[in-house]
Amino acid sequence: MEPLGLGIDIIELERVRGIYQRYPQRFLERVYTLPERERALKLRDPTSFLAGRFAAKEAVLKVLGTGLSGGISWQHIFVIREPSGAPKVFLSSHAWSRAKLLGLGLILLSISHGKDHAVAQALGFRGDPEVLRYRPSPSAGQQPWPNAQQSP
Repeated sequence: MEPLGLGIDIIELERVRGIYQRYPQRFLERVYTLPERERALKLRDPTSFLAGRFAAKEAVLKVLGTGLSGGISWQHIFVIREPSGAPKVFLSSHAWSRAKLLGLGLILLSISHGKDHAVAQALGFRGDPEVLRYRPSPSAGQQPWPNAQQSP
């Protein structure tokens, strides 16, 4: 496999906690997809989960080489938990179009949480971009495959 891009991001948990406490609905709706918001709202303290997903989305944006430009938004990056617990990336709209333009077919993602920080690293590889396309399944709600979970 040929690597095409690398991204990493680290964020302070207190920064995320502060934004979430000041603007809970606005922050969730601006940055997180519906499945991510639903998972966060089930947690007693979603700070670590939200920070990890935020860092993951930033790392993916770096793999795409765009940041939040060219029509790409936070909502175009889906971080889903596979049954094994591993995070998996799916893209929609302009983010998927960018992946297709790059010939990006796989994004490996790692998320880690510490006492004060969350960090994520993404590594993109050449391949079939259809693998990255987010396709919600009506029988599984907003999840792109039947066994996907949304746990941290």
